[in-house]
Amino acid sequence: MTKTARTMKRAGALVAAAAVSALAFPAQAHAAAVACGGGVSTQNIGARGCISAERWKEGKIFWRDITAHALITNSRSHASWVEYEAYLHVQGDGDDWMKMGSGRTIVERRSTVGPIAIATSTRLCGPVKITIRVHVRPAGGAWSNWSSAVTSQCQT
Repeated sequence: MTKTARTMKRAGALVAAAAVSALAFPAQAHAAAVACGGGVSTQNIGARGCISAERWKEGKIFWRDITAHALITNSRSHASWVEYEAYLHVQGDGDDWMKMGSGRTIVERRSTVGPIAIATSTRLCGPVKITIRVHVRPAGGAWSNWSSAVTSQCQT
């Protein structure tokens, strides 16, 4: 196989992988839309915290399921285990952050996984601003800074 053929084969594989991950994004999120915050990184592991809100009704009351997600990128030359945590803050509830959940996944070398749904919290539907924040760390490494995402709607 020539060098050009190998390069074209790799490029085709990357395009196919990107298409598959783009198709998988809404299916994994189970929401109308997912809004992501800015990126943070630590030791060549990057992350973006994302939020989705899905509205539903019980009787005459509207509720929303707020889900925290993480989009994790590994720019290392080897696969890495990555831990992640998500916290939630409701505007008007003081300065307290509630831990939503955490998890761990393996991220292949030079690839991105996600959005990974970390946890869901059910809240009354209203114009209150909900903020989630996510951080990550490679196994045995240091935690990244926080990546935040916000919604003030009943659906993102």
